[in-house]
Amino acid sequence: MAGAAPPAMAADAPYLKLAGLAKRYDGGQAAVAGLDLAVARGEFVTLLGPSGCGKTTTLRMIAGLVEPSAGRIEVAGIDVTKVPAHRRNMGVVFQSYALFPHLSVARNVAFGLEMRDLPRGSIERRVTEALALVRLAELAERKPKALSGGQQQRVALARALVIEPSVLLLDEPLSNLDAKLREELRDEIRDIQRRLGITAIFVTHDQMEALTMSDRIVLMNAGRIEQVGSPAELYERPASPFVAGFIGRMNRLTAAVTASGGGRSRLDASGLSLMASRELPLGVRVTVMVRPHRIRLSARGGGAGEGNAVRARVRKLVFAGEAVQLEIDAAGLVLRVEQPTGGGGWVPGIGEEVAATWSLDDTLVFAER
Repeated sequence: MAGAAPPAMAADAPYLKLAGLAKRYDGGQAAVAGLDLAVARGEFVTLLGPSGCGKTTTLRMIAGLVEPSAGRIEVAGIDVTKVPAHRRNMGVVFQSYALFPHLSVARNVAFGLEMRDLPRGSIERRVTEALALVRLAELAERKPKALSGGQQQRVALARALVIEPSVLLLDEPLSNLDAKLREELRDEIRDIQRRLGITAIFVTHDQMEALTMSDRIVLMNAGRIEQVGSPAELYERPASPFVAGFIGRMNRLTAAVTASGGGRSRLDASGLSLMASRELPLGVRVTVMVRPHRIRLSARGGGAGEGNAVRARVRKLVFAGEAVQLEIDAAGLVLRVEQPTGGGGWVPGIGEEVAATWSLDDTLVFAER
């Protein structure tokens, strides 16, 4: 299948552009508050965030299913803000499969083409191509009730792709599937999107889906964008405690700056002495965060070099397959630690004293607002 040819546009211009996009409901509360976003042609962008953050409302405004209260939506340089949904040529895959139960798989996929009054021969060819793309060609005559959940979602994807949409919109399409099937289908969706070179907006609250599928992630909170960047940027260089805590697991401590100089700061976290890799004003309260899998445990320690080192005692240990999850007590502060299983590595027992170390690069520090 080939994607629809867009109008000519400047090479550096965004393919999809949201400018000041907002949605305010009758009560006055903003579901989306002035969103600005530029998406390149062929890019896979994920809107990520907790329930109620505005990500689905944003996607539905792009699709034309919700009218914005303010702002503008452009596709290939054309303002489509006031264009009805059925004329935007956008393919939408919903969380619920939304298939017609009385129609066959092939007729479900053909529905959008039939509404466009395409010639019968063209419809049959494009339906055949779309079903082959999602590996369902042999099930063309079955009814949806005879399909598994994963197969039904593939039909929904084929129905969205067969119209050769300008933008593919996916609203939590994997949330109704079991864990293994979700993993398989997310890989398939990403592979198909790359092969077609189609621009895609994917909505999810699942951080693993966002990290593994996206070119860029737009992390939203309370109707606003907290940070936009590649999965690695959001994971390694979060812009706020909210981003750091939402992307992956994190230990979080509150501390005060007690010394500063030479490109370093010393912090006091309820009696626990830590170092940060930048100078901060004396007395400022900060939030200190470190990921559990970046903490290393040893029996004796021997210093952390350029990093942080604390003595602690193991108070909890859980075997979780690929990792052992521990809770350690350091001067009354509880830290979570993850250690990989296998390889003959040392794993302490409950009640055992340990040295916990991590690097300054893994010590994230945010001044409290």
